Amino acid sequence: MRQISRSLIASIMLGTAVLAGCATGSSSGSVYSRGQAQREQVVRMATVETVREVTLDGGQSGVGVLAGGALGGIAAGRNIGSGTGSLVAGIIGAVAGGLAGQAVEGHVSKQRALEITVRLDNGELRAITQEADEIFRPGERVRLLSSGGVTRVTR
Repeated sequence: MRQISRSLIASIMLGTAVLAGCATGSSSGSVYSRGQAQREQVVRMATVETVREVTLDGGQSGVGVLAGGALGGIAAGRNIGSGTGSLVAGIIGAVAGGLAGQAVEGHVSKQRALEITVRLDNGELRAITQEADEIFRPGERVRLLSSGGVTRVTR
């Protein structure tokens, strides 16, 4: 019973770490962080030239590998064999779990986005990539909001 409680606690802690690793900031044109509120932004008017669907890749933080490896090692080591066999099973489980965790993290960190190319009123072209949470069409008038090196496209 005591061993089960330790494993349960370890699994809960690991699950919490995985979820914390999945939390990322938004690259939406409609989402602002608290630090961006009440900050002045430069506004430029533009016309949408092209819209292209792209993928935002959040990258690998290593959380998936660590969490998957730990869970795989614990599960295999406790449930397969005894003595040296249990140790070998734990190692194999850790490697397999790490690979699975890496694959899951890679899939979860990808996000649908848009590369929006606009022509400013002065004739210059600009391309901005942001989450695909709004629809933009060529010929549509939009606003570019810029502040602190971040530019977002809005209606």
